[in-house]
Amino acid sequence: MSQRAIPACLMRGGTSKGLYVLKDDLPADTAVRDRVLLAALGSPDARQIDGVGGAHPLTSKVAVVSKSDRPDADIDYLFLQIFPDKAIVTDQQNCGNILAGVGPFAIERGLVAAAGEVTEVRIHMINTASIAVAAIETPGGQVNYEGSARIDGVPGSHAPIMLNFLDVAGSSCGALLPTGNAADEIDGIAVTLIDNGMPVVVMQAADFGLSGAETPDEIEANADVRARVEAIRLKAGPLMNLGDVTKASVPKMTLISPARNGGDVSTRTFIPHRVHDAIGVLGAVSVATALALKDGITGSKTFEIEHPTGFFSVEMEIEGAGETLKVTRSALLRTARMLMRGEVLVPASIWPEVGA
Repeated sequence: MSQRAIPACLMRGGTSKGLYVLKDDLPADTAVRDRVLLAALGSPDARQIDGVGGAHPLTSKVAVVSKSDRPDADIDYLFLQIFPDKAIVTDQQNCGNILAGVGPFAIERGLVAAAGEVTEVRIHMINTASIAVAAIETPGGQVNYEGSARIDGVPGSHAPIMLNFLDVAGSSCGALLPTGNAADEIDGIAVTLIDNGMPVVVMQAADFGLSGAETPDEIEANADVRARVEAIRLKAGPLMNLGDVTKASVPKMTLISPARNGGDVSTRTFIPHRVHDAIGVLGAVSVATALALKDGITGSKTFEIEHPTGFFSVEMEIEGAGETLKVTRSALLRTARMLMRGEVLVPASIWPEVGA
C-alpha cells in the first residue's frame, strides 16, 4: 500500500473546523505524529490542496482525544494548530471552538457513555492543564446536532453545547496578569497582557490609527499596522512568560474600540498573522476579563463581545477587583457538527506499517 489510513472525523467546532483523531490512532513519536498531521492537512501549502485543511488557520486544526487517567476528567484533549503555509505544528495554545466538538466526538467514538437527555463531559485540556465541562444533548443515547441555538459566524441553527471553564486563569502564562500589572506599555502603545485561558494582548484600535470598524481584509492589507502589531507581539511573548514567540501562535493580539451594536466592546483579533473573522472562545474570555479589570466589575456579568461577524456572549463570575481580580467561572454557548467520518490517508513513507 502506498498510503496509510488513519480513522478520523472532520468536524466543525464553534467557528472553526478541524480533524478529530484518537490519540491511539496516531504515532506515539511526536515528530512522526507531526509529519503525519502536516501531510493529512496538506501543509506546508497556502491552499492545502493536497490535504483536508481549509487553507486558513481557522480550518487547519486538529483535536487529539483519549480517555483520561485523571480522577477529575473523562477525556484528555490536546489541541494542535497546523500552519497552512509552514511546516509547523504547535501545541502552545488551546482552542475553545474546536473544544466544542470534543464532547460529541468522545461520545460518538465510545470514550464516554451517553447519560440521559444531556451528557456532561469533563475534558482535561492538555495544552493548559485545565478542565472544561461540556453539556451535550444526547436524547435516546445519541448525540444530537440539530436545534435552535445560533452562534454568530456560523449559518443556521444547531443543538446547543454549553462550555464551562473551571479555573483557567494563567493556564498558559502562569498568572492572570503575567507582568503583575493591569496596564503596561510596549513601543509606546498601552497594552493589557492577560491570560484567562488564552494569552491575549489587548490594545486600543485608535492607537494604530484605526476606527475599529475595519474588516479583517482591510486590516490585513495595512502593512504598517500588521508590522507594528507583530513587533509588539514579539516583545510581549517574553513578558508573558511565553519566551520567543516568533514561530508560536500566541499571544493573540486584540484591538478594541467602542461597541457599535449594543455590546460591551468591539474587537478585531490577530491569530496571530491573519485577522479572525470572529474571535476565539478563550480569546473572548480573556478580553471580557480585561474589561472586568478595567471597569472594576465584580459579581455575575454577561459580556457581549462584538466581532466582525456578530457577538460573543461570555458569562462570568468575578471576585475582587483590579490586580487582585479572580474569575471563578466562565461559561459560553457553542455549537458543533460532525461533517464527515472515515479515514484520512497519508503517504505510507511518512509512517510505515510495522513489518511492511
